[in-house]
Amino acid sequence: MEFLWAFLTGGALCAVGQVLIDLTAMTPARILVTYVVTGVLLGAVGVYEPFAEFAGAGATVPLTGFGYNLAKGVRKAVTSDGLIGALTGGLEACAGGITAAVLAGVLAAMIFRRGDKTAKILV
Repeated sequence: MEFLWAFLTGGALCAVGQVLIDLTAMTPARILVTYVVTGVLLGAVGVYEPFAEFAGAGATVPLTGFGYNLAKGVRKAVTSDGLIGALTGGLEACAGGITAAVLAGVLAAMIFRRGDKTAKILV
């Protein structure tokens, strides 16, 4: 059942994003920022944690989960390190995800040609 709930909740979050793209004038970048800020706000008021426990990866993998993870990291770092934790906690909590995204981008840049609209491998 965990996989089903993760699939349904993650799919619902993605479907909301697609509806926003199709029916509003919002750009994908604005939707991205809206999702991250929504995750931060829902995490700050304590609503996102029970949702993440229920939905598992369906709630922690999308952009709202990234915002929630940022807020959780900042809260933990401020508790342990004081005000400086507001600057360091979010990066510390999300360092693994940020590193994976950067490495995937570098790998894709090394494999595919710049400017191509089709994926042609350089080999």
